[in-house]
Amino acid sequence: MLHVTGWASCFLGAVRRAAAERKARLSDLAVVAEVTPHHDDGEFRLSAAPNVEMSGVDQDTADALGAAAHRICPYSKATRDNIDVTITATVA
Repeated sequence: MLHVTGWASCFLGAVRRAAAERKARLSDLAVVAEVTPHHDDGEFRLSAAPNVEMSGVDQDTADALGAAAHRICPYSKATRDNIDVTITATVA
C-alpha cells in the first residue's frame, strides 16, 4: 500500500525545492496527503490528494508550487497515470 506519510514528507520537500527554484519565500508550510480506496463496478482503485498549506506567497504562486512539486516528487512520479491525484494548495 502506498505510504501516505512518506508521500506527504516527500511532497513537502518538493514544494520547498520548487519555491527555492522560483526564489519564493515561504514562511510556513504543511502537507497532508490523503489516499482513498474506491470500489466501483467490481473494480478497486485509489485516488490521492496531497493538500498543501503555505504562507508567504499569493494563491497563484501556491498553485504553481503545488503543480511543480507534483512534477518533482518521486511518489507523484511513481503514481502518475496510475491513480487520480488532486493537488490542493491553500494560502494561510
